Amino acid sequence: MVLGTYVVDSRTAEDVRSRERADFWSEHVTSYQSRMSYRYPRTDDFHGGTVRQRTGTYQLVKWWSDTVEYTRTAGQVRHDPDEDYRLLVPVAGELVFRQDGQELRLVPDTGCLLTFTAPFEMLQDASAQAFIMSIPAQEVHRRLNRSSPLAASLDLTCGLGRVVGTILTGLHAERDTLTGGQFDAVSDRLVELLCMLAAGDDRPTAPGHLTEVATVVRRYIREHAADPEMNCATMAQALGWSRRQVQLALQHAGTTPRELIREERLRLVRDRLRAPAYRHMTITELAHASGFSSPSALSTAFRQRFGVCPREMRHAGRQSVDDARRS
Repeated sequence: MVLGTYVVDSRTAEDVRSRERADFWSEHVTSYQSRMSYRYPRTDDFHGGTVRQRTGTYQLVKWWSDTVEYTRTAGQVRHDPDEDYRLLVPVAGELVFRQDGQELRLVPDTGCLLTFTAPFEMLQDASAQAFIMSIPAQEVHRRLNRSSPLAASLDLTCGLGRVVGTILTGLHAERDTLTGGQFDAVSDRLVELLCMLAAGDDRPTAPGHLTEVATVVRRYIREHAADPEMNCATMAQALGWSRRQVQLALQHAGTTPRELIREERLRLVRDRLRAPAYRHMTITELAHASGFSSPSALSTAFRQRFGVCPREMRHAGRQSVDDARRS
């Protein structure tokens, strides 16, 4: 299927005769990745297939096959340069990836952000299925404020990692309904979150990235303001970041986690005081339901922020409604 510059296609080794399937696979994978070497335990009746989505910027491939060992040598790196990063995420089976003296054993709910600018070896077992996403190097480098190659293992079981994995599988699941613009827009967001995840405590410090982090933090606080257990540590853990990362982003925005949590809780109380649906709740009940430890703590903070106590604001709201009805 072709939708403008967005292409979705599927191929399997079964498209050719059994004795030609290993050669087909080598040529097929090289055509949309880069020059590599392939080692097959058996070549007489190889099985494998791909589902490929691509635009001029991003490419996402889901593949499955019999056992293969992929090798990219130093000579192949020199003669066929490829600076694009790959996000490698297995969904079944196991992949063993070796590069720069390190070995990663990848299983479902893990992943790896890897570079093709250095030699590597990758062994795939016969039960493996995986995603591999091609990401232009500049999309990674500008977000991480760096120009050197990056390789990182990723935990996709919780927090931000789980969000990245969900977006990736969603891109594949909706492949036939997306447009090229939508595919690129979602891919951009995935790469943004992926860079945050891969950078860990050394996450981006450029002002634009700090602003984006602060935006995500603000949204989370707004959605969970009523949780009395929320603090910087629990919020950072839920988002898959460190406390330092959250503090740095909010410091850049001119606030702190404590101040922002208090502000969102006060706004929540203010909105509830004005809403007819909450008139049955006492101030004490509103305080506890909005994350405050006590009505006195709420009253003090509320008066400092809005110049009146909660009871006065509720009374003023009821008076305005009564006046409107009489008029």
